[in-house]
Amino acid sequence: QVQLVESGGGLVQAGGSLRLSCAASGRTFSSYAMGWFRQAPQKEREFVAAISRSGEGTYYAASVKGRFTISRDNAKNTLYLQMNSLKPEDTAVYYCAAKYVSGTYYYPHESDYDYWGQGTQVTVSS
Repeated sequence: QVQLVESGGGLVQAGGSLRLSCAASGRTFSSYAMGWFRQAPQKEREFVAAISRSGEGTYYAASVKGRFTISRDNAKNTLYLQMNSLKPEDTAVYYCAAKYVSGTYYYPHESDYDYWGQGTQVTVSS
């Protein structure tokens, strides 16, 4: 089992940047493929980005590709999401998620994941 705690959210103006972190504890972090998801008010939770357990494979939603970067530091048991050129439509609660795997893939579907953090609020003002 793994516990996930997100941090780094906040209020930022459009065009600004934020870096989210997701600290993992419990089982070996490098055994998990990881993902970021977000949920805007009155909308369903949606995929943002995913990364393989080694960090070599990444995948992004079309809406964030070229602006967001997912990365991980397995030595620090931490997942990151660097968000640049933020837009008001990026406003949401951002969640990190973990999936215990033995392979090298990344997973873009919410139903793939076994563990979730509590979320961190990101608000982008226009």
